[in-house]
Amino acid sequence: MAETPRILVAEDDAGMRESLSRALRREGFEVLQAEDGAAALEALRRHPADLLIADLRMPGLDGLELLRAAKLVAPETEVIVISGHGTIEEAVDAMKEGAYDFLTKPFDRAPLIRAVRQALERRALILENRSLQRRLDELAGAGEIIGVSPALREALALVRRVAPTSATVLIQGESGTGKELVAHALHDLSPRRGKPFVRVNCAALPETLLESELFGYEKGAFTGALGRKEGRFQRADGGTLLLDEVGDLLPVTQAKLLRVLQEGEFEPLGATRTLRVDVRVLAATNQDLGQLVRDKRFREDLYYRLQVITIVVPPLRERREDVPLLAQHFLRRFAAKNHREVDGFTEAALGRLLDYPWPGNVRELEHAVERAVILARGGLLDVGDFPDAITAAEPRARVVPIPIGMPLEEVEQRLIEETLRQTKGDKELAAKLLGIGSRTIYRKLKEREGPGSEAPP
Repeated sequence: MAETPRILVAEDDAGMRESLSRALRREGFEVLQAEDGAAALEALRRHPADLLIADLRMPGLDGLELLRAAKLVAPETEVIVISGHGTIEEAVDAMKEGAYDFLTKPFDRAPLIRAVRQALERRALILENRSLQRRLDELAGAGEIIGVSPALREALALVRRVAPTSATVLIQGESGTGKELVAHALHDLSPRRGKPFVRVNCAALPETLLESELFGYEKGAFTGALGRKEGRFQRADGGTLLLDEVGDLLPVTQAKLLRVLQEGEFEPLGATRTLRVDVRVLAATNQDLGQLVRDKRFREDLYYRLQVITIVVPPLRERREDVPLLAQHFLRRFAAKNHREVDGFTEAALGRLLDYPWPGNVRELEHAVERAVILARGGLLDVGDFPDAITAAEPRARVVPIPIGMPLEEVEQRLIEETLRQTKGDKELAAKLLGIGSRTIYRKLKEREGPGSEAPP
């Protein structure tokens, strides 16, 4: 289970203090007590708490003064102020000073617990978004390739090994996975990084125009050729040329490309002279070139020339660990670009982003976050800010790994703990999901934790 939240109750009325503490312990929280504001402040210094519940009227240091001091001593601690004589003005003052909520005594247990859980959830969201920002800052040196998943790390490890060489590299991956970013990384980590990086999209140009773009042409080579034009191979001399969507090349261009790879030379259209170039060729495709070879649509000899080294960029659905990092990266970029004060994501929104299969991969995630930032109605992006396809995503089934041979009692305990984690500690909901009584959950927790865990009345 996640670490048990710690709550500090500052209340000068001993009966009320004990009643609050008992109700909170029943919900599984760790509770500390302080009989006045000064004792609460000292407790915060010694034992940082996730949440402070402070009575407004206390001798010495009152609730508002304690609130201000707590925000200095423990700024990440959320605060709920309670009072039996509170006014609207005092409630407004408390909220202005940073209190999460203001409750008036007497109050029922349910509203209190609801406010406590919401305050703790808010704290968890703030900490999670700060953690994402720190991890992004740590990854800043890797350029635009953001991620910590094993699948991406494996691909990047190969990039670092291959980059210093002059080997031709075939970069394979679905549309939107970041193949061009991998190509840039190969260039930037190579001895050619001070030379040009030139890209050509083989699918975006007609065959006749593509050939002239690659190899250039002489004046009068064809109708409209009013002067000499330098091709992409010439422009990339000494550097790197990326052939994007290389699977769309037609046979004639494939043959000319093969010659450049084999001999390092070519003739511009309409020229009688042969040009020699020193270019490292990278090829990228979302197609299965091996299947194109079998279908006689791609030259086998060119295929083997291109795939001296093959780097496969994993789809986003195979690197779900990277979704929160990428989402936060795009949020930060588009919030700055559009002058929007958006800091992060609600837990529900992040959960939905993790559940969605991302057929459009990183590019789709980027566009979804940009749209959400523009349409955002608050400081945190929520589920409703994203496109319908994402908001309608079915939650993925959560699984609990159970090693063979684990004792049955431990299996039962692990299922209860994981279900409680998924329900954010809601024992009633966990009991319904597991098909058992809530008393059973309390009893199992008491057995595990020992004395101090009370069953509900």
